Amino acid sequence: MKFLHNFIAVVDKHTRHYREYLPMKLQTLEQYYTERFLKKPLDFNNGRAHFNVFQINELAATDAPPISFDKKNYFKICLVKGKSRIHYADKSFEISNYALLFANPMIPYNWVPLEPEQRGFSCIFSEDYFDGFGDLRRYPVFQPGGFPVYELEENEVEGIASVYQQMLEEINADFNFKNDVLRNLVFQLIHKTLKIRSATTISTDASNASSRISSLFLDLLEKQFPITNVGQRLAFRSASDFAAQLAVHVNHLNKSVKETTSKTTSELILQRLLKEAKILLKHSTWNISEIAYALGFEESTHFNNFFKKHLELTPSQFRKAS
Repeated sequence: MKFLHNFIAVVDKHTRHYREYLPMKLQTLEQYYTERFLKKPLDFNNGRAHFNVFQINELAATDAPPISFDKKNYFKICLVKGKSRIHYADKSFEISNYALLFANPMIPYNWVPLEPEQRGFSCIFSEDYFDGFGDLRRYPVFQPGGFPVYELEENEVEGIASVYQQMLEEINADFNFKNDVLRNLVFQLIHKTLKIRSATTISTDASNASSRISSLFLDLLEKQFPITNVGQRLAFRSASDFAAQLAVHVNHLNKSVKETTSKTTSELILQRLLKEAKILLKHSTWNISEIAYALGFEESTHFNNFFKKHLELTPSQFRKAS
């Protein structure tokens, strides 16, 4: 199975009603259950740690609102069967048959079914659920810049589906250590996926100082996003800004980032600015000046020149095409 590279450049007008405009909300677990008309587990309010698993058809209530394009405060891993489209950050992935989606709290996304019958499974959990049981964010499937969507061949689906079936059995079991079993099953999903299709776009080596500094830089860069209101403005826009915040010399930061990512600090900042610009142009009703200000440009003309230089379209042209 291949990664889904058939990104959609223009969203079909018939699916636009599935999209909500920014400012993006931070959807909570409580809101998720309420909007999906789902019964909350008995232990839902006992602390912040939470896990649950569903079959997709349970989540497709006709009265439920479409999944909005926003940031969530929980993780989700979905096995989807059926034609659908996933909008993830500034990219779109079209699903023709089976696919796995790894969604994390850092990246806004939504899922648009393109045919009535959707099947599969979805497990949802908070980061606190894994306190002391491993670091989810070190895996490529949950790292910024990695591939969140994996298309599956028919012969690869059975092994993944069996893990979800075990989750459904365990969550209803009367067993003192069932949460440990469920955590292990989540890691099984991650490991099975990486064995099927190893994600090579992200380096997971954190064994040396350069990797640690690079990782801190990428984390600090990503934490500035998404931009959710017109009064929000980027705090760090240059390599010097990030170096000062990380208390390292800018040359040391540049060298570390180049060694571990093969890209310069400025290239990564530029790419992330462009990504957020495309998200805001596609998913918000803000005017160009408001978007320019939020992204740290003093004048909208500077933003227009920046955008056109790298995408060969003005922001207005890009918005119309989307």
